[in-house]
Amino acid sequence: FWVVPAVEVKIEVVIPEKERNKEEMSPNGKASPLIYKVNGTARHYHLEEHPIASNPYHNPKDMVEASVCHVKDLENGQMREVDLGCGKALLIKESGEFHAVGHKCPHYGAPLVKGVLSKGRVRCPWHGACFNIGTGDIEDFPGLDSLPRFQVKIEKEKVYIRASKQALQTQRRTKMMAKCISLSNYNLSSTNVLIIGAGAAGLVCAETLRQEGFSDRIVMCTMDRHLPYDRPKLSKSMDSHPEQIALRPKEFFCTYDIEVLTEMQVAAVDVKSKIAVFKDGFKMEYNKLLIATGNMPKTLSCKGREIENVFNIRTPEDANRVVKLATSKNVVIVGASFLGMEVAAYLAERAHSVSLVELEHVPFKKFFGERVGRAVMKMFENNRVKFYMQTEVSELREQEGKLKEVVLKSGKILRADVCVVGVGAVPATGFLKQSGINIDSKGFIVVNKMMQTNIPGVFAAGDAVTFPLALRNNKKVNVPHWQMAHMHGRIAALNMLAHGTEISTVPYLWTAMFGKSIRYAGHGEGFDDVVIQGDLDELKFVAFYTKSDEVVAVASINYDPIVSKVAEVLAAGRTIRKRDVDTVIFLSFRTGDMSWLTGKGS
Repeated sequence: FWVVPAVEVKIEVVIPEKERNKEEMSPNGKASPLIYKVNGTARHYHLEEHPIASNPYHNPKDMVEASVCHVKDLENGQMREVDLGCGKALLIKESGEFHAVGHKCPHYGAPLVKGVLSKGRVRCPWHGACFNIGTGDIEDFPGLDSLPRFQVKIEKEKVYIRASKQALQTQRRTKMMAKCISLSNYNLSSTNVLIIGAGAAGLVCAETLRQEGFSDRIVMCTMDRHLPYDRPKLSKSMDSHPEQIALRPKEFFCTYDIEVLTEMQVAAVDVKSKIAVFKDGFKMEYNKLLIATGNMPKTLSCKGREIENVFNIRTPEDANRVVKLATSKNVVIVGASFLGMEVAAYLAERAHSVSLVELEHVPFKKFFGERVGRAVMKMFENNRVKFYMQTEVSELREQEGKLKEVVLKSGKILRADVCVVGVGAVPATGFLKQSGINIDSKGFIVVNKMMQTNIPGVFAAGDAVTFPLALRNNKKVNVPHWQMAHMHGRIAALNMLAHGTEISTVPYLWTAMFGKSIRYAGHGEGFDDVVIQGDLDELKFVAFYTKSDEVVAVASINYDPIVSKVAEVLAAGRTIRKRDVDTVIFLSFRTGDMSWLTGKGS
């Protein structure tokens, strides 16, 4: 599954010298990877199915049982973090029944006891992932793994939990997945499912297919050098190496027969013949296709844009290089986008100076509103970030081939050793223009609620699509959020298998800057008012975004888990009216009472 530099034209089994004595084999002890070369590109494929691993939690020595509370210690709708001696669990009581699952969100480790319990699931307070309290299964994203589920029993009015020590320590569970029945029977240039793009949408699609028992061939292809990784960390944790932010290790893809072609770009798709044509001329037939190519960053159009040390952050190498060059140097960031602001925050303590150039007069004005935008701007200014607003870059100047100065249209000249461009992105769909797949005027792929395009068997997901958002009366929207890409991939996979599943998730995003996290749920495009509770100056507030009389989105800093609570309200089909913000809703958030969530309507 791993693309390597081309070294051979013939097909051969390759066993590295240092591994020959170890008889490197697949987990079933039968076969080694095949490397083969087509049109100058070598690829690895694993050609054996793998047995389903035995459950590692069946060993009695690995089990622990403990009394954790009295049955009357918890009321319905309450959660408690309990200690079993060698690890903790989350004990939940709902509708008179007790449940026990892992206590940490598998995504970034948030304490779920501080999350939101509603109608059989718990929602993470940080990033909104949802887990079924009866099974532990992940039901909304971000993240890939589910929670471990533990046995609960009641004896003499005491609650006991029986759990695996390993599960208590890992606090995550990968759902059971199918394997490919026999890859060796396939033509190497054909696949049942082809996934173009190896981001969150593509990976979740592949994993969901395997979770649902799909045992045919799956091939993912990506222009990236790396297996799927946690892309939001490119701007939030810029010195992370690829292996540190990998969503799954290499072994995972071998184990579950998900083949990945790296540094492979699709140049065209023939939907009539069901063939994808790669840039190097290689062709691959498919039965079902998912297009999840994401966005491409916009570049500057001014003089000097090709000068060395001017970056778009697209890969881990880009981010690592920027950090190295920026340390104790002068940095100019163009664009107060999420990426631009996160990069500015990350570099503020490392660089000699950080300057940010933006066309608007307040950062995030269109997304968070002017008042929140000004509060965020003040936080940046207090951390030595200098803003140059309502202006653009007119020229980049060099000295000995490297960036020296950034010239603004206002006439200001900024010293610059490094420039990071964060002025937005465009959908990476140019290769589809002659395909017959419906593309809108902005280049987005148009899909329905099942992530289907206008072409049978062709699905699309992630940042490159517009889809009907249930929250906004099925208005076609583009939601370039990490969480939404996960859900798109899952819905696409389920409908490749003819499940008829429609997307209904509530958008959820987050950004982190200077130790402060902004959570956001809903879709506030076109909001006409912002109702703010709390203190903007202290950066402890919640902002409700309204359109006419209806709350369409919410954002907060230091007000957890209010955004997750609003997300649950919206997910339940409830309408939050503007008049309710100061009274019933806010009081219920303060008391933690979620009883008014029952039912639908306003």
